[in-house]
Amino acid sequence: MPDIINCNDWQTALVPVYYNVFYKYQYGYDNIKTVFTIHNIQYQGKYGMEVLNEVLGIPMYHTKLLEYDGCVNLMKGAFETADKITTVSPSYAWEILDPWYSHGLDRALQNKQYKLTGFLNGIDVETFNPEKDPLLTKNFSTRSLKGKAECKAALLNELHLQEGDEPIIGIITRFVSHKGIDLIKYVFEDMLNLGCKFAILGSGEKIYEDFFKEMAWRHPDKVSATIGFIPDLARRIYSSADMFLMPSQSEPCGLAQMISLRYGTIPIVRETGGLRDSIRDAGGENGNGFTFKTYNAHDMLDAVRRAKEYYDNKPAWKNLVIAAMKNDYSWSRSAELYIGLYKELCGQNQ
Repeated sequence: MPDIINCNDWQTALVPVYYNVFYKYQYGYDNIKTVFTIHNIQYQGKYGMEVLNEVLGIPMYHTKLLEYDGCVNLMKGAFETADKITTVSPSYAWEILDPWYSHGLDRALQNKQYKLTGFLNGIDVETFNPEKDPLLTKNFSTRSLKGKAECKAALLNELHLQEGDEPIIGIITRFVSHKGIDLIKYVFEDMLNLGCKFAILGSGEKIYEDFFKEMAWRHPDKVSATIGFIPDLARRIYSSADMFLMPSQSEPCGLAQMISLRYGTIPIVRETGGLRDSIRDAGGENGNGFTFKTYNAHDMLDAVRRAKEYYDNKPAWKNLVIAAMKNDYSWSRSAELYIGLYKELCGQNQ
């Protein structure tokens, strides 16, 4: 029998519910601990009340475990029954106690704070390795950034953008509102006027796809917009761009900013969720990117402007790129935190 079952998101939220309702007191099944991890609280597994007994097989006297706002909510059931609840960043753990971020579940979490914690996700640093990545035009490292310059030149050629030293801002995302696309739309021309080029890759809502296609049509020498998801192109943008724009309205963790750091591409992010936990503004100590606090287009524009001014100071920019590439956001750090939690649940000493 396992010591611990770690369930992820609403699709497996019934595991701790079934364990507590049917198995907890059966011989041989006692003392199994359950952990429930939230990657995005927006997706909760909501159904009509009729499924509770007929489909899920939950006795009616356990209705309160799953009932929430007049329907069955699988994620709420996991909150009630799991021994620990984790999220994918420390900031997201306290953000989801706020109605602005919780998509209605803050009331279910308020009295569960004692078992709620957040661990920042990690990335596969072997896959995303600028020294060995076979998809790059030229490999590079903190010892020599010459290869990154060659990657940039190749990307400009591939995307048919005008040659020149102006910074390329990469955007790789789903085109949905909570990714901050509205902010980008509002001041896109202003960012171009700062002297920036854009390499954009993604898909989503048609209104955003059409906007980026129009910008690429109007500014073909400065803007490239590729609709869809092409992993190889994504890797080339991560490694070749100078900056990476991620102005999310909410971001439970975010991996794109960690990948861009790995390739020496400086993130420009809004301070929310895992973006707040992983990116520190270059205007302060140990900076590795540029941040802004409020969900406001001109605050984002100011962050881009500061990044452009920093970029124009070549020695300072080179030092920032090297410092960013030395950041450790590997899974080894996150794994240690999870192992510590598992040991705590099993009653083992740290």
